[in-house]
Amino acid sequence: MALNLGIALLLSMVIVALALWRGSLSRSGAAAALVVGTLTYGLGGWVWGVLLALFFVTSSLLSHFKEEQKRAAAEKFEKGHRRDVGQVLANGGVGALLALCSALVPSPLWFFFFLGVMATVTADTWATELGTLSKTPPRLITTGERVDVGTSGGVSLLGTAVSLLGGLLIGLAAGLLQRMRGEKMLLRAALAGALGGLAGSLIDSLMGATVQQIYYCDTCGKDTERKVHKCGTVTRPLRGWPWLNNDLVNLLSSIAGGIVAICVALLLAGKKSRK
Repeated sequence: MALNLGIALLLSMVIVALALWRGSLSRSGAAAALVVGTLTYGLGGWVWGVLLALFFVTSSLLSHFKEEQKRAAAEKFEKGHRRDVGQVLANGGVGALLALCSALVPSPLWFFFFLGVMATVTADTWATELGTLSKTPPRLITTGERVDVGTSGGVSLLGTAVSLLGGLLIGLAAGLLQRMRGEKMLLRAALAGALGGLAGSLIDSLMGATVQQIYYCDTCGKDTERKVHKCGTVTRPLRGWPWLNNDLVNLLSSIAGGIVAICVALLLAGKKSRK
């Protein structure tokens, strides 16, 4: 295990250094990513590490895709594309904890839980980065009314489709990587990733529309996740629970997506055993 952790630390340092160079991580985010990457790869194994890297690399690349066109929507978001410690832990902290659990109490269910978590954070990030480019206005997931691009709880056909694809990518990658180890679970992993990721992403949107803390800028007349709007005005609470920010929403929705992935995997395993 010490050797695995050492290798994981070296690989994580390389990835984190590249992310810092690309401007994808803040200093606090880099420190958190180093810990998360080392624990995930070192305790979970190389398949876990590859899935974490796949999420991080694809999400970082998409954050820079058509950045100018997404600038207007980004003013609503609490944070930018440079991930800080809160964002890193919200997206990868649960996975690192699951890797620790799998090392202490081995069970195949930990992997599907991890798969669902990674599928959810990938699906949600893809939906945010690409969904904001939709030609049609998003609609609030609770009422169906049209809202501005970037509004918490807003969903679009494009965003929903790419969230499904993001989860499916993680699921397919997991199935193929496990097949290299002699484990046949491609269908289970693909469906667990796709459905777990989509469910987690939609739950994220539902919480964003109902219980996430949202503020209002009286100067600009716009709602936002920021306590201080881009214009410099201190915003006032508009709706939601004061303690529930976007990072916590991401964390809770990823856990929900992980639970859905486990349920899908168990359901498919049960059907297979009855044949």
